[in-house]
Amino acid sequence: MRTKVTVFERIEGLCINEKFAVEEVIFTSSSARVVCPHLDFFRNGKHIQPVQWYKECQLLEGKRFAFSNSDLIIFNVTVHDRGNYTCETTYTYNGKQYNISRDVTLTVEVSPPKQPPEISYPRNNSIEVELGSQVTVDCNTTGADGYDVFWTGHGGYIGDFYTNRIFASPYEEESSYDGRPMYSEKLIISEVNSEDFEQPFVCQASNAFGQVASYIILKRRVPDIQRWLTGGLVSLLMLTFITLLIYKIFKIDLVLWYRDSVCASASKEDGKVYDAYVLSTKSRGGRSFYRLETFVHRILPDVLEQQCGYNLFILGRNDLPGEAVVSVAEETLKQSRRLMIILGSETSCCCLLEDTSEQQLAMYKALICDGIQVILIEMDEIQDYTSLPESIRYIKQKHGAIQWKGEFSEKSCSANTRFWKNVRYRMPSRTKVSYSGVYLLPRTWNNSAAMGS
Repeated sequence: MRTKVTVFERIEGLCINEKFAVEEVIFTSSSARVVCPHLDFFRNGKHIQPVQWYKECQLLEGKRFAFSNSDLIIFNVTVHDRGNYTCETTYTYNGKQYNISRDVTLTVEVSPPKQPPEISYPRNNSIEVELGSQVTVDCNTTGADGYDVFWTGHGGYIGDFYTNRIFASPYEEESSYDGRPMYSEKLIISEVNSEDFEQPFVCQASNAFGQVASYIILKRRVPDIQRWLTGGLVSLLMLTFITLLIYKIFKIDLVLWYRDSVCASASKEDGKVYDAYVLSTKSRGGRSFYRLETFVHRILPDVLEQQCGYNLFILGRNDLPGEAVVSVAEETLKQSRRLMIILGSETSCCCLLEDTSEQQLAMYKALICDGIQVILIEMDEIQDYTSLPESIRYIKQKHGAIQWKGEFSEKSCSANTRFWKNVRYRMPSRTKVSYSGVYLLPRTWNNSAAMGS
């Protein structure tokens, strides 16, 4: 007999040599046996001493461990029992004692429980599908044998035939937490027919300990009225919000377009002669005075009368010399559709006290008697309104004011600028005219402004 003997040097401080260790596998259970390998060479039992077992070089003791001849018995095996074990004994030969040890690398695997398989889906439930659609349903099983998971439907077995309208497609997933295999099989219906509705499609799974089954039923999809109502309401609210936002931004342009395209007709038959009665404040002089005079007597008529077709009454231009101011103002206000008040940038209370009768009459007509609509225009920003009459402050608070900014130029004196659109928006409707032409300002306007400076 021949045998191979290997001699190796034990590493200092190492009680186990993994290179020569024997691998053994046990399963989680109530008990398991670990064999000390190769002790059968020493058959003469009277020359061999009892075997002691170590785990990671620590002597095994306690109620969970027992010894049967040279084997180790472990009770209530768990995955924590895996590791490196050593069985050790002595052997006497020709009066000399020898130490014998064997190393075991122990692996603990989770043993599958002895129970029927489980189906996690389907769960005897139904799903809503549309006619003609493609449907895929997974049958997810745990603990079943791979070849014992299958679908049945329409009274027969559904096989893996891809030429059919209904077929199955098996595949395997990883193991579950307790070590049992997990298998899935897809039910694929390439096109749902009317005969598929209200018919149970059954997934069946089995192993050595039993068989289970679970079904799924296809139902016609019912329109979600609540979802449609909610979606419609949200869409309506969004549309309303967008419409209001657009109207707020483009309100003036829309109103002017409507007047020019739909309401392009002659003035209303209301017995009125003038579209606006222009009332301007007085100033102490200087550049502000000439700027206000230029706006009232040159620019305002040029834009509103020549470009837009309005008829204005401007005191000092339309009245006759020697006429009583109060009488003219009273008669003209009755014949006017709007009262236009123009405030200079240096307007103060004393400036408004001039022509008191005319101004008081205009305010009386606007606020109390006839209720004529007022258009308030500011020539640049007025810093302090406290010095102005209470009636002006009331009009400012109720109707707001249109503010002129910047110098007089060809562009700023076009009827299609933002300032003049605001003025036209507050003026009454007029006959449609063309605003394509831009009226050039006479040089005398700039000269007058220059004189004031």
